[in-house]
Amino acid sequence: MTSEASDTYAAMNTACEFPLQNATPEEIRQLLASARTVAIVGLSDKPERDSYRVAHYLKQHGYRIIPVNPNVTAVHGERAFASLRDVPGPVDIVDIFRKPDAVPEIIEDAIAIRAKAVWMQEGIAHNAAADRARAAGLQVVMNKCIMKEHRNAFGP
Repeated sequence: MTSEASDTYAAMNTACEFPLQNATPEEIRQLLASARTVAIVGLSDKPERDSYRVAHYLKQHGYRIIPVNPNVTAVHGERAFASLRDVPGPVDIVDIFRKPDAVPEIIEDAIAIRAKAVWMQEGIAHNAAADRARAAGLQVVMNKCIMKEHRNAFGP
């Protein structure tokens, strides 16, 4: 293996974590039942993106969605904000559609705005940031799709 290939392989493996601790199905069900407002960090305005479809689903199921993306002005008719700290009012769940290396900063923002929970979508886990969130009193879900978990808990 070349040095470049070895560096790439090492970077891929350090970027991909598996949750060491995660919410139970019952904790997820309770969180989804009590939450009303979901700030979606990395929400795209492109219909082919998972974040767009998940936001649409959540909105159809009674959640207030708040797009958080500095590159869009609105998604699904909702005003977008450049960062979590710009969001006015309370947030129940911060749903993350960003790469794992962006998670620690998002966690700090979620703590600062007093969110109740952080949710890292499928393929996203960051154990150190999750520990920080839990220590600050936030619930944490990692490597799970909020839409799939909602369907599992409450049906289509």
